[in-house]
Amino acid sequence: MEENQAALPQLDQEEQRVLGALIEKSRTTPEYYPMTINALTAACNQKTSRDPVVQYDEQTVTLAIDRLKRKGLVSTATGGASRSIKYKHNFALIFRLPPAEMAIMCLLLLRGPQTPGALHNRSGKLWEFGSIEEVQSTLEALSGGAFPFVRSLPRQPGQKEIRYVHLLGGQVSGEESEEVPSEPGRENEMEKRLTAVEQELVSLREAYERLIKELMG
Repeated sequence: MEENQAALPQLDQEEQRVLGALIEKSRTTPEYYPMTINALTAACNQKTSRDPVVQYDEQTVTLAIDRLKRKGLVSTATGGASRSIKYKHNFALIFRLPPAEMAIMCLLLLRGPQTPGALHNRSGKLWEFGSIEEVQSTLEALSGGAFPFVRSLPRQPGQKEIRYVHLLGGQVSGEESEEVPSEPGRENEMEKRLTAVEQELVSLREAYERLIKELMG
């Protein structure tokens, strides 16, 4: 992480979700990236790997994209055979974070405050951390420097681990996004199945839209 980076932008919840979804899909489904507004809306509204679960319409996502474009965090992709407008994030280009740190930022954008243990369990599709200690080291790197990207939250009663939150949305209350313990194996398996179904639906919807355009063209 470079010391001469720009000051962090402050994003609202819609902007955080859109940016997080773009970062996630650039890593997990590169064949569908950059993303159409259709696919990006579906990614924002996933029932898996999201906290909270939302139900944005395409206008909400489009307006969030416009705000992110003005902040330089999202740009329009050009080229390719598709006539649909597609979008990509510029976060890694602006702040030059290594992949491990990008993975942590992505998870915090999509799921809110989390412990190092939870981040370790959920990071597999984005980056393979060798241990919780490696996650902790990455969090410490993100929390240092002239413009920290994350900070720790005060430990709440009954909590064994400290949670961390990203700083792209201003100050966050330590009471927000309380984690519910879950079984990592079962959670990961369900996420894989639901993500596959959601991605298949997006692909079918895009194929249908291309067919309609061809018939009407």
